[in-house]
Amino acid sequence: MPRAAGMVLLAFALCALRPAQADAGGWREQAAAYTADGRRLLYRELHIVQGGTSPRRWVLYTCPDGRAFARKQVEGAGPAPDFVLEDGRDGARESVTGNGPQRQLLAHGARAARPLPVPADGVIDAGFDAAVRQAWPRLLRGERVRFQFLVPSRGQFYPVWVERIGSTRWRGQAAERLRLRLDTWFGFAVPELGLVYSGDGTRLLEFAGTSNLRDARGRNPQVRIVFDGARTPLPAPDADAAALAARPLDGRCPF
Repeated sequence: MPRAAGMVLLAFALCALRPAQADAGGWREQAAAYTADGRRLLYRELHIVQGGTSPRRWVLYTCPDGRAFARKQVEGAGPAPDFVLEDGRDGARESVTGNGPQRQLLAHGARAARPLPVPADGVIDAGFDAAVRQAWPRLLRGERVRFQFLVPSRGQFYPVWVERIGSTRWRGQAAERLRLRLDTWFGFAVPELGLVYSGDGTRLLEFAGTSNLRDARGRNPQVRIVFDGARTPLPAPDADAAALAARPLDGRCPF
């Protein structure tokens, strides 16, 4: 059971994707992922959002030397968006695609997709951010919010809960600290995830937990992901997204 719980957290990554309520023209921002103690840089993230009613978001993962090694595309603004993650180091892909409650899941290393029933309170990948925004008033009131989070490698949703710890200051601005844990009897065996959001709940500023990217040993390391705090508008987001999508995944950083 503890192993299954660990699988929940390793897939959680949500690797600090930001909310979809961006400017219609789109925007970009960057983040850096460090070891859990914050002492060593593991990789960087470049986020590009194409705005609109159904935004498309891209994340490019690069080694400390600047070479790209993985890429993720997320489509949709709700708690259960489609996504495709490709890792150039081993050629593996992971994805959720389709419409409605019946979707298709391709797990990391699998040869074929399988049907994925999505529960009403199901949350997929970066959709966690949308789920937090929807629950923000309840979290500020001190409520513990529960939902089902997808673990692609296990092919199923697991119950988790998130709650507010308290207010703080993050680089001079008002912020709120949250924590997330597995809502099962074996949840005590799994380290909680730490999140820092802007005071209004619209921006994820920092994430501490398990990465969705595998290291050289095939494991998902504990990371601390910190955004640079700057969101840059893009006059031509489609062109920027196309450039990101065409970037060769030739990095081999082991982290």
